[in-house]
Amino acid sequence: MTATSTTEATEPERAPVAPGRRRTFGLAAATALVMGNIIGGGVFALPATVAPYGTVSLLAFAVLSVAAVLLALLFGRLARRSPVTGGLYVYPRDAFGDFAGFLSAWSYWTMCWVSIAALAVAVVGYVDVLVPLHGNHTLEAVVALAALWLPAAANFAGTRWVGAVQVVSTVLKFVPLLVVGTVGLFFVRADNFGPFNASGQSVTGAVAASAALLLYSFLGVESAAMSAGEVRDPERTVGRAGVLGTLGSALVYLLGTVAVFGLVPHDRLTKSGAPFADAVDAITGGHWGGTAIALVAVASITGCLNGWILLAAQMPYAAARDGLFPAPFARVGKGGVPGFGVWACAVLGTLLIALNYTAGPDTTFRVLVLITTFTGCVPYLLSAAAQLYWLAQGTRDRVRPAGLARDLIVAALSFAFSFWLMAGAGYAAVYQGVLFLFAGIPVYVWLRGRREAREQHT
Repeated sequence: MTATSTTEATEPERAPVAPGRRRTFGLAAATALVMGNIIGGGVFALPATVAPYGTVSLLAFAVLSVAAVLLALLFGRLARRSPVTGGLYVYPRDAFGDFAGFLSAWSYWTMCWVSIAALAVAVVGYVDVLVPLHGNHTLEAVVALAALWLPAAANFAGTRWVGAVQVVSTVLKFVPLLVVGTVGLFFVRADNFGPFNASGQSVTGAVAASAALLLYSFLGVESAAMSAGEVRDPERTVGRAGVLGTLGSALVYLLGTVAVFGLVPHDRLTKSGAPFADAVDAITGGHWGGTAIALVAVASITGCLNGWILLAAQMPYAAARDGLFPAPFARVGKGGVPGFGVWACAVLGTLLIALNYTAGPDTTFRVLVLITTFTGCVPYLLSAAAQLYWLAQGTRDRVRPAGLARDLIVAALSFAFSFWLMAGAGYAAVYQGVLFLFAGIPVYVWLRGRREAREQHT
């Protein structure tokens, strides 16, 4: 593809859509996909997770929200140039070649299927509130597997069903969480908030440390760009859906966290296993909050799994079409979903769940979960770099200074944000993430060698 500036003055090139694939996501479904993937089960534990740092963690939320909106704008601009499925693989590939595209695809795919297993396991704790499992690991594993395979079945039914499920599940979780974040504000008590900085570190250090815990909460901002091949009018819809979905998610996060901080005493919040349930109990004065929040959490995580399974299939689908992932990943079912990709992430997720309930949640499975932030940020970094590359190639007669300056600022800040996220994941996560990333190199070498051998014989 010919490099062009992504300013408004330049008309983006249209990449071909795969034969037989229909664009079924409108703005509402695409926005719901973004919100559904950003707001997963983690939102219900976030206030207690960051409470030990004090209310300074709210500042970290604000910083991450702004940065996530910048990423959404970046992906919207990139989608105008390449409105196809698998965007975060396509952008680095077009800019820097096959190897960069493969690293982006491999890294993102790894993050997806590990995260899917983690989300399925997260369902168990909330189901236990509704139907006591009494610590029976067999029952817990069955619940986790059901939480994984039911959304997988929805994906097999086609992208239209995925979009419908995503809209419904997003509404189910967004409304109750927003109610807690609005109604709850009328019941907050100032003395519940605790100290501004309870970490004993500097304010800058506390913001960075609490942000490191919050990194995973904003993964998913790229959802519309990843599924651009299924989005109607992607040149306009992807950017809008990304920004709207990110802003909506940030609103839920901030309002909900502020409300919980003000409803639950700080010393109790740091030890809470269900902070939103405790917050509802504080509003109502009863004990039914745990059940209500558990129902919302199950719906939230199920919807999140529904969207993440689709994304986990879309990235390798796009790479497989170029011969940079095993060929079966390019197979598309009748519903427009890459079926083998869904099977692959579901099977790999099943193996991780089995490992979790045999080796224990604090062993290998936990180590893998820690690298998801790093592996998720690699495509962000490469996509921002691709945008900077294309902007640098722009010629004076094809760009408008105002548009160029805006796009440069968005791309540069997105690159810096991605770099900060990777550093914030911690030394251990970066070390393990790099090893996991480089483990894909033999796969690339084999596929590239086979492809060139075929080309030489034709």
